[in-house]
Amino acid sequence: MASANPRTAAIRRVATGTGATLALTAAAVGAAAPAHADVRYTVQRGDTVSHIAARTGVSIASIAAANALADPSYIRIGQVLTIPGRTVAAVARPASPPASSGTYTVARGDTLSGIAVRLHTTVAALAAANGIRNVSFIRIGQVLTIPGAPTTPPAPAAPAPAAPAVAPTPAAPTTAPTTTSYTVSRGDTLTAIATRYRTTVAALQSANGLRNASFIRIGQVLAVPVTATATPLVGNTFAGRTYPAAVVAAANANRATLLAIGVPTREQMRALVTTTAQAMGVDPALALAVAYQESGFDHSQVSPANAIGTMQVIPSSGQWASDLVGRQLNLLDPRDNVTAGVVILKTLLRTSPDLPSAIAGYYQGATSVHQYGMFSDTRQYVANVRALMTRFA
Repeated sequence: MASANPRTAAIRRVATGTGATLALTAAAVGAAAPAHADVRYTVQRGDTVSHIAARTGVSIASIAAANALADPSYIRIGQVLTIPGRTVAAVARPASPPASSGTYTVARGDTLSGIAVRLHTTVAALAAANGIRNVSFIRIGQVLTIPGAPTTPPAPAAPAPAAPAVAPTPAAPTTAPTTTSYTVSRGDTLTAIATRYRTTVAALQSANGLRNASFIRIGQVLAVPVTATATPLVGNTFAGRTYPAAVVAAANANRATLLAIGVPTREQMRALVTTTAQAMGVDPALALAVAYQESGFDHSQVSPANAIGTMQVIPSSGQWASDLVGRQLNLLDPRDNVTAGVVILKTLLRTSPDLPSAIAGYYQGATSVHQYGMFSDTRQYVANVRALMTRFA
């Protein structure tokens, strides 16, 4: 899976796992400040280009261009960056979390986006108030500070009357409700979103406090209730790692969508990988070897880390690839998925010291490889890909 940061939480097979590398740190999007003259910013511990971009409203690509960063995943503490068109106040990391006036205890099935919608705040504000670097990972029982919340947290809804005790039916599947988030795009309707995620319009309205089911706006982030059954399309573990419920729910929703809309054949995907690699100046044998290792050219595949499609690209890496190509890529779309994987490979080849390191970066993450060397499963991954390259040469 394409990834660029070391083991960035809930999206990548979190550090090593078939596919989800190159994951730029998941960053919440904040409101951009008015444009001003360029300013200088000194990188602090824990900073990533994506976090700085989200905090300032400047794109990763703009920061990379302004500082001649060949690989935006490589910045170091003390490095001075030029932030184009921002004020010092917009760039500086807050000395302390925003003022707050309430707390919330995370319950099973909660996501940061769902909590933000429910409590009328934003994911970015919640992340800043609680020092959360990975917005995809919160744990049950965690107490979150809610910025701008009422002094007394809202009283929970009255529990439904207890149902009479009934002996469980052995054949009935167990269910575990959870939520994922979805950003409304042009042409979306609540009915279409409900169909895609196998939920109901009423459930979407309830989860998001929507009175009018006919009115949603482009860019609106919806909390989407998802029920994971005992036999989900995508499990929650891979290579001994267990992934957060929200990530697994998103993976299941993405796989359900791919199966519902249909995908090209393996032969068609192989041909698409070849032509895309040729067009982007990447050795087709390398792109084909990675695609085969990741998915066997099966575009319907989604991993527990929510690595999507033929090239097994996780959403945060897809956003980085979008910045690299200058347009928004849809990882569910076969062409965009292959484009994302190939442009990531192209960048790794340019910024890595050798071919094995570039291949390792696709799997483990370039920063992680640089800091820790190749993990044992990464070395096996590299060996597999290099062997496959001879097959596709």
